[in-house]
Amino acid sequence: MTLGQDISLYTQINGRYDFTFVGNTLNTNENSFMSTPTILTSSSADLNLASDDIIERAYLYWAGCGTGDFDVVLNGIPITAERTFSIIQTSSGWPHFSAFADITNQVQATGNGTYTLSDLDVTSFINQYFQNRTNFAGWAILVVYENNSLPLNQLNIYDGLQAVPNSIDITLDSLNVIDDVGAKIGFIAWEGDVGIANGETLQINGSILSNPPLNPSNNAFNSTNSVTGSTTLYNMDLDIYDIQNNINIGDSEAQISLASNQDYVMINAIITKLNSQLPDATVIIDNFSTSCDSGLVTLDYTIYNVNSTEVLLANTPIGFYIDGVLIGSSMTINEIPIGGSESGTITLTLPTNLNDIFTITAYVDHTNFETELVETNNTFDVEITQLISPSFNPLDNLLTCNLGLTSGLFDFSNYEFFVTDNPDLDVAFFESFENAELNTNELFNTSNYLATTTPKDIFIRIENDFGCYSITSFQLLTENCPPTIYNAVSANEDGMNDEFFIDGLRDIFVNFKLEVYNRWGKLLWVGDNSKPFWKGYVEEGIGHKEAPEGTYFYILYLNDPDYPEALTGYLYITR
Repeated sequence: MTLGQDISLYTQINGRYDFTFVGNTLNTNENSFMSTPTILTSSSADLNLASDDIIERAYLYWAGCGTGDFDVVLNGIPITAERTFSIIQTSSGWPHFSAFADITNQVQATGNGTYTLSDLDVTSFINQYFQNRTNFAGWAILVVYENNSLPLNQLNIYDGLQAVPNSIDITLDSLNVIDDVGAKIGFIAWEGDVGIANGETLQINGSILSNPPLNPSNNAFNSTNSVTGSTTLYNMDLDIYDIQNNINIGDSEAQISLASNQDYVMINAIITKLNSQLPDATVIIDNFSTSCDSGLVTLDYTIYNVNSTEVLLANTPIGFYIDGVLIGSSMTINEIPIGGSESGTITLTLPTNLNDIFTITAYVDHTNFETELVETNNTFDVEITQLISPSFNPLDNLLTCNLGLTSGLFDFSNYEFFVTDNPDLDVAFFESFENAELNTNELFNTSNYLATTTPKDIFIRIENDFGCYSITSFQLLTENCPPTIYNAVSANEDGMNDEFFIDGLRDIFVNFKLEVYNRWGKLLWVGDNSKPFWKGYVEEGIGHKEAPEGTYFYILYLNDPDYPEALTGYLYITR
C-alpha cells in the first residue's frame, strides 16, 4: 500500500486539439538491471510536430526518488515547481516525488527541436533507493497542439500521484462521450520495469489495455514511449492507447484500474482525447444598476461560448432567479461561434418584501434547451443591495408665541434626532420642498430660527449612504399668548416708563381696544392698534389735559376668540 494524492481533473481543453509527449529518463539502465547505482542530472529529447501544428499548452512533469528537487533547468531557463506531489512507499517508508510547471510560453517560443532538462539532482538518494531498486528520475512534457484538420475534440488532463502494488482504481470524471471515433488515452508514469510482469494489468472500464509488442497486456508500464516507439525509457513510461472500443457514447466517466503484484508503478498524469462537438454556454453579469425605490434592477450580461467545440444556437434561453424563483427571462439573438460571445441588457421587476441585500442568479440554458460540453457552469451570481429610501418618524408641529404679524422664534434642533432612529443617516432642514429635493440652501440656525410669518412648513431631508432620501415636514405655528401689562407709568418724559406699555399686544391682537378710566369711572382715553400707548393725558379734557398722579383703571378688549373676556386692572401714574 502507498500514500499519495488521488488523480483528479486538472484542466479541460476543447477545440481542434490533440496531444503528444516528449521526455526522457535520467537512469542509464533499468534499475533492476543495474550492477551499481547510477543516475544522470540531465537528459534530452526532441519535439517533432507537423508544420501546421500550433502549440496550445505545454506542461512539464518531473519526478524521482527522495524528498524532491523542485528547481530544474529547461534549455537553460530555470523552472520552479508550481505544484508538487509526494508519495510514500509503505513497504519501505521511503518517499518519491513529482512536480509540475506550466511552460507553455517557453515551448511556444521554442517550437520543434531538442529539449534538455538539467539540474534534476537526486544523486544523494541513489544508494539508499538502490537497495530496493526504486532509484530513478525522469521528466516529460505534455504538449497540446491545435490543427485545423483535426476534428473537434475534448481533452481532459488529470494528475496526482498514485501507485501500485497491489491495485488502484481511478475514476476519470467530466467526460462527455458523443463520438468514440479516434478516442485515446495517455499516461505519464514512473518507475515501471520491463523485467517485472507479475500480475500486472491496465484496464479501462473493465477491458485490458495493451499495445503489443510495445505494451503487452501483462506489462503495460515497461519503460516505453508510444510517441517514439522507444523501449529504453528506463523506469518511466509515456504511453498512449486507442480506446475507441473501450468507451460508449453517452459516458460521463471512465474507470481506470491498475494492478501489479510486484512492480512499483506510479501514475502521475492521465490525458484523454474524445471527439466532441458541443457548445458550452456560460454567463457573466457585467454590471447592474438600480435606483431608489424603483423596484427595478437593470442587468448588463454577456453569454460566452468559449470552451466549446460547436456554435451556440440562437434563442438559447436565459433565466434570472432570486432564491430559486424565476423573475425574468431572455434569450440569445444570434448564433454564438466557438470562442464568441453576445451581450444583452434586461430590466427586471423585483419581488416585494425582498431583503435589503439579495442575490440574482443568471442561468443560461436554464430550460436545458441544448446539450453542452459542461452542464454545471451555466450560472453566475451577483449580490445586490436594494436602494430604499430611509424611513422616518412623524414629527409634531411646533407652537410658539406670536411675536407680531404671526412671526415666531423656534428651536427644532432636536428634531434631527427625533426624525430617525438611525444615527448613520444624514439629516438636513430646508425652507422649501424644492430646496430639500435639490439639497440646496440648507438651514443651519435650527436652534434659534425666526419665522417671519406662520404657519410655515419646514422640510427635512433624510439621506442614506446610497444617495436615497426621504422628505418629511412639520409646521411652525404661532399662538397669541396673553399680553404682559406693565401698570406703572411715570409720565415725565424721562424715557423710562413714560407710557402705559403692554408687551405682546400690538400686531398680535390686531383688533384690540384699550379703555382707561379714573377712579370715579369716567372714561379718559380709548386706544387701539392704530394709536400709540397712553401717556397719561385726558383725551378730551377741558383745560389742562394731563391726568394727575394717582390710580386709574383699564379695560382691555383683545377681541380674540381665545380670549373672549376683557382683561381689567389698575395702573398708577406718577410725574
